[in-house]
Amino acid sequence: MERFTISLDEELARAFDALIAARGYSNRSEAVRDILRGQIEASRLAREDAPHCIANLSYVFNHHERELAERVTHDQHAHHDLCVATLHAHLDHDNCMESVILRGPTDAVRAFADALIARPGIRHGQLNLVSAEFREQPHSHSHAHPEGHGHPHGHYRPRS
Repeated sequence: MERFTISLDEELARAFDALIAARGYSNRSEAVRDILRGQIEASRLAREDAPHCIANLSYVFNHHERELAERVTHDQHAHHDLCVATLHAHLDHDNCMESVILRGPTDAVRAFADALIARPGIRHGQLNLVSAEFREQPHSHSHAHPEGHGHPHGHYRPRS
């Protein structure tokens, strides 16, 4: 573990300690590490230095809207290589929230999310991306798809 020292004026130090307490960190080091990880991740994504990602796409929609749920489900099936899982929650009589776990090439994940969020009737769409390393695994008989779809099998590991 590498150590370094920083100097803060009293006002900034008090504000930082208040933030640490509000977020439940047990010490300044934990908070600084999380802030640094967040900034490094934002920089990677802004520079497009993240060829692969894992992501969460969440959105709200009115389930009474004509054929919207079916269109969204169709989109997810059409991108089964990106969509890992979907959580569907009923918020009230009219509105639902879905959270879709995605993984794959960052450009493809962003394009899928942007297209889904732009659908008429989708509201409050938000994509949270985390850059990941993709390690392709050789196909074994237990992992091979019977129809031989040819999409790569591998594992996505968040970059630290």
